Order: sequence, then structure tokens, then C-alpha cells
Amino acid sequence: MADASLLGELRGVRAATPSVWFMRQAGRSLPEYRALREGTTMLDSCERPEMVSEITVQPVRRHKVDAGIFFSDIVVPARLAGLGVEIKPGVGPVFDHPIRTEADVDALPPLDDVYDAALEPIREAVRLTVAELGTTPLIGFAGAPFTVASYMVEGGPSRDHLRTRALMRSQPEVWARLAGWVAELSGRFLRAQVLAGASAVQLFDSWVGALSEDMYRTSVQSHSAATLAHVSDLPVPRIHFGVGAAHLLTPMLEAGATAMGVDHRLRLDQALDVLPAGLPVQGNIDPATLFTSEEVRFAEARSVLTAGSRAAGHVVNLGHGVPPDADPQVLTDLVSYLHEQGAQRA
Repeated sequence: MADASLLGELRGVRAATPSVWFMRQAGRSLPEYRALREGTTMLDSCERPEMVSEITVQPVRRHKVDAGIFFSDIVVPARLAGLGVEIKPGVGPVFDHPIRTEADVDALPPLDDVYDAALEPIREAVRLTVAELGTTPLIGFAGAPFTVASYMVEGGPSRDHLRTRALMRSQPEVWARLAGWVAELSGRFLRAQVLAGASAVQLFDSWVGALSEDMYRTSVQSHSAATLAHVSDLPVPRIHFGVGAAHLLTPMLEAGATAMGVDHRLRLDQALDVLPAGLPVQGNIDPATLFTSEEVRFAEARSVLTAGSRAAGHVVNLGHGVPPDADPQVLTDLVSYLHEQGAQRA
């Protein structure tokens, strides 16, 4: 496991063959996933170790990707801590009681031994998955404080996160307490996965692109850093990924990442111009190419490999998650094509 080429790439050691995995590779795009999940809610499925393990392994089995990504959702830790939240079909995560006042923050459950015990299904799911994956590494997963806290403040998905940004400006002390609570929540969630056998972690900040760099540095960076600090003493690569966050690459890196995920809005060579030399990167095939011709997809893959060729390490991924209506065979063929492109690596 320690010598897996993907882990080497994340540590800055180049391999002869590209390593690839896809965000959201486990889940909605696979018919075997839909069959397994039938009759089970999304969040319930995330708390069933055998089901989580099978779902995590399905895309590795089908696509021959070089890593599994732990099947979960960014609100799972909040639910395990005792908050009322469900994922409504066609909507997304919705909290029973939005967190918008000091009293709401005061009422958040303590993250004590009860929460630690509630993480046992997660640890068991990781153990089962690692045993099933064998020499293929497992990447742990958690949502970053801004994105998770934004869901909590807004009560559900939001286009503009106005309530969240207003809270950050008008009641910074309340925001800091909420974000600190989420940082502890997500940090413990990550650490539980690593101690159970995950070989790397990725912190997802899906909505962070809504922030300016100043606001990120002032109100968010320290909380993301606190999350990643929960695993900084463990020998695993730490990937940080944000959507629409080209302007935040440097402060997100400074929060404690050892590798940066880059979405499809910024070419990898341009990201490397901003990031320090020697930093591994991950990305960033545009998910839209999954709905184009094979010729276009493979040209995009070659372009991404070329753009990332001077990085110390490069793990190929999409610039965001696999869309639910993507054709699984397209993904399988793309992985196979990427694995054949070793000669193009710099």
C-alpha cells in the first residue's frame, strides 16, 4: 500500500503510468449503486458499514481507478453528532433547525466521547473497505468548515450564501464559534478514517469560491487549518480542494495541505505558476467532456497531462465530481486511456 503509485504522486514521486481517481466516482452514476441503495436513504446508507464498503469499492472494481474515495456525505458528521439533517432528493442536505444566532450555537451538541462512539460505524466501514481494496489505497473524506457551516446557516443548499456571509460580517464571534465547532467535527471524522486505515485524505470546500481572499483569510482559513491539523501528525497526504477557488489556491494551501486539487476553471500549468515548486497537484479534466466524443475526451486528457507534467506529482481527476447521468463506460474507457499515456509524462 505505501508504495502505491498514487500515494507516490501525492508525495511528489513521479510514476511511469498516470494515477487517476474521480470525485464522486462512488455513487449515483453506477447502476449497481442504485440497485444496492434501493429503499435506503442516502444518510442511512452512509451509516451502514457493509453498504459503505461495497459502494466505495464498486467504482474501483468497475473502472480500475487507482484509489477508492470513502463513500459519505459532508453532513454525515453533523448527523452523527446529533443534528437533524436529511438529504432531500432533488434538493440536497436540509437541516431541521438552521444555525443563525448565538443561542443556536450554544445549543450545538458537545463533541465529546458520545461523538467519538458515534464514529464507530465509520471506522468499521473503513476497515472493511481497506480489507476489500487490498493494495489500492483508500482516500478519506470530509467537508471543510465553510461549506458545512454554510449548509447549517442557510438550512440547505444556497446559490449565493448570503446569510452565511452576512453572519461572518455582522457577528464574527458567532461565526467563529460555529466554524470552530465544524472544524472539530470534520477533523475528528477525518482522523477516525485515517486511524482505521485510510491512506490519504481530501478536504472538500464545495462553496468556498463564493468568498474573497480577504474573507477567506480572515474568517475561514484558521478553521480549515484546524480541521487538517487533526491528521497532520499522521503519515498521510492531505489534499485540499475547492470549487471556483482559483483565487484561493495559496491560502488554501497554507491551511495545511500537502497537495492541491484544482478545478476545471484553471489550467494546471497556470496553477503551478501560483503554487510553490515541488507541490503535487490533482485534477482537472472538465466533467463536461464526459458528454462529448471520445476524441474530445481523450484530447482533454492529454491536455491535462501536459499541463501537469512539470508538477512534482500529479494525480489525474476531474475538475469536479462525476455527474449522476454520466455513462459509466465512458469513465472506464477514460481510465484505461489515461493508464496508457505513460510515455507523455514529463
